[in-house]
Amino acid sequence: MHSTPRADALSTAPAVLAPTPAQLAWQKDGLGVFFHVGVNTFAGKEWSDGTLAPDTFDPSDLDADQWVRTARDLGAKYVVLTAKHHDGFCLWPTATTAYSVASSPWKDGGGDVVAEVVDACRRHGMKLGLYLSPWDRNAPQYEDPETYDEFYLAQLRELCTNYGELHELWFDGAGSAGREYAWDRIGEVIAELQPTAMVFNMGPATIRWVGNEDGLAADPVEYVTTSTDLNNYDEDVIQTGEAVYLPPECDVSLRKGWFWQPGEEPKSLSHLLAIHDRSIGLGANLLLNIPPDRRGRLDDADVERVRELAEALQQRFGDPVEAVLETGGAGAVRAQLPAGTTFDHVEIHEALEEGQRVAAHRVLLEDGTVLATGGSIGVRRIHRLETPVQSGSLVVEVDGPGAVIESVAVHDAGDAPTPDSDIAYSATTQRPVS
Repeated sequence: MHSTPRADALSTAPAVLAPTPAQLAWQKDGLGVFFHVGVNTFAGKEWSDGTLAPDTFDPSDLDADQWVRTARDLGAKYVVLTAKHHDGFCLWPTATTAYSVASSPWKDGGGDVVAEVVDACRRHGMKLGLYLSPWDRNAPQYEDPETYDEFYLAQLRELCTNYGELHELWFDGAGSAGREYAWDRIGEVIAELQPTAMVFNMGPATIRWVGNEDGLAADPVEYVTTSTDLNNYDEDVIQTGEAVYLPPECDVSLRKGWFWQPGEEPKSLSHLLAIHDRSIGLGANLLLNIPPDRRGRLDDADVERVRELAEALQQRFGDPVEAVLETGGAGAVRAQLPAGTTFDHVEIHEALEEGQRVAAHRVLLEDGTVLATGGSIGVRRIHRLETPVQSGSLVVEVDGPGAVIESVAVHDAGDAPTPDSDIAYSATTQRPVS
């Protein structure tokens, strides 16, 4: 417990922007899984131009339960499905266009991929997000912004009305340079129908893109940013320059591409572990894409790699030793552990209800030996130590007026697989290891 109440720590601290309850809940979820599937899957393309015939989409054994079950077993809390990618093909039987699963041979045109993912999420206790590309290369209305806005709003309303509660709405800015969508009206639909859904990166955004498709954040991970920091491929998508609370999501594919392609292999386990540590381990969220194949199932090699990843994360973080926190002087807490505790990871959580406040921090032994240093802490910060340490206490020093450490835990990973050292951060410098 904290010997100094949180209110005392904040009493003289400057005001900062704080998360909404929905934002903080999303941040605590940490890990999500992306599913990219559509006509591209069957055409060997990453981006298609909207001219692929709808009968291209014909999975032989679509199993959304397998997708969601694999995400759950990895430890993900939510999934995001590409309901419509840039090609305009809709994975639900929309009333707005014939370019959808209703015109495909799959289930004789009677199928609904979105509904099947919704049902699987309910069975497995997972939260659902949907990706609805603003850029549509099939819709003839796209050339007339006013007409297309009505078209897009109708699609959004269908998704927000017919599939229950949504955890996230993903708006990808690719292809939209110079285009202004009806974001005020889009925001009104979301506020009316899905008020707690996180909105990714465009328009009425409540979360932002980390800025790359490698799944890698960098220290510090700051949750308050100016809206002109928001960009997606082509240009800044919000121009007001106001400071806003927008925590980042890191997106990356298990494979080289976003859609399943024959001959591609999943990333190595060490690469994936480094991605985990450079995203979740730095206080960002991670959205890991696992693309269904032409059967409509996750590739066997991908499922096996995800199983290995889940086992490695369990080895590293599945048996934490929680510290008892005491004040350790100005800007410091003492983390008391059982005597003789051996550990090689330190995990720190900052209290964020009143906003992110830690600008820098250090983890030390009682004798002053520095184990790790870094910038932000945020919703979670994980330090992997190069060699195991045995100690009954730690000291965590923080810089930042009003900063409050919520919890500290240590982990003994033993002989668990380790992250790729070319991607990982070192424990004391917090710079990428070259």
